[in-house]
Amino acid sequence: LEQAQDHIHLLYYIVRHDHLGTKIANVLIKKAQEGVEVRFLYDDMGSRSLSRNYVRRLERANVQVGSFFPPKIPKINLKINYRNHRKLAIIDGKVGYIGGFNIGDEYLGKSEKFGYWRDTHLRVLGNAVQTMQTRFMLDWNQASRNHIGYDDRYFVSEDYGDVGMQIVSSGPDQEWEQIKYGYIKMILAAEEYVYIQTPYFIPDDSLMDALRIAALSGVKIKIMIPNKPDHVFVYWATLSNVGELLDEGAEIYLYQNGFLHAKTIVVDGKISSVGTANIDVRSFRLNFEVNAFIYDVDIAQKLVTVFQEDIKLSTQMTKSLYARRSLGIKFKESVSRLLSPIL
Repeated sequence: LEQAQDHIHLLYYIVRHDHLGTKIANVLIKKAQEGVEVRFLYDDMGSRSLSRNYVRRLERANVQVGSFFPPKIPKINLKINYRNHRKLAIIDGKVGYIGGFNIGDEYLGKSEKFGYWRDTHLRVLGNAVQTMQTRFMLDWNQASRNHIGYDDRYFVSEDYGDVGMQIVSSGPDQEWEQIKYGYIKMILAAEEYVYIQTPYFIPDDSLMDALRIAALSGVKIKIMIPNKPDHVFVYWATLSNVGELLDEGAEIYLYQNGFLHAKTIVVDGKISSVGTANIDVRSFRLNFEVNAFIYDVDIAQKLVTVFQEDIKLSTQMTKSLYARRSLGIKFKESVSRLLSPIL
């Protein structure tokens, strides 16, 4: 951000008015005063705690600010279920960031509730940034009256490396569940293993069946989830779903070193995905999401190494341990599983 020369485009689901949020605002104001074009888009529901003073301070400095799906009537939002869960940063059309991190101190591991925050994010250079830029501009033009024109200056053509990458979007405005279909295609193409890291695991029948088919075909399925909840009902529903896969031979790991928020899949050390979509119905059907699908052995191997290191900080949930859970936990799982489609 500090090195931006032409423009800065930011889109985040959650923005906090804390130390990190203030630091980001200070940089944006400084760059806007230097003549850099700055656009800042946040989700109205995800960033509902963001103060009006924070926004006004940016606007007074000539930062263009947009809010995604704000309520037309105060405190009554008919689009409350349709949230922009994307996290994108594009600087000068040359550098892009995509992944799980929002803007706030808790995402730096400074939360007393969660402690260390384990997430995965990508820094992208090269032509894939053009697709990220397009995604931002589409969202901005939906949310703001000050539409962006598709000028050449926003789409810098730079060949950088040889990593194959697709930037894939999904949301309730699309006919197909693009990211979910990508996940299913990856899982069914696996020959050796599928490694998944996700904070929530509430798949629909199609993705659950894909994992079952892969596991029963001899593919090693390893799924890592957090050991602590940020949403209690979602956590118990997650435990119920991963427990089902134990019978098919899947390995389930509970991350112990803080909160696991990464959304990654790696298949056979060849193909991987990093992005904003959780494995749940909300991400697949209701939220606006964006993922990078990466076709590169080196990147996939790096993510495999990260997964293996995280296993050292996790405990494995075995069939015997799962069978010994109390009646109280079983009841919580049942209720949460029943409510999971509306969570």
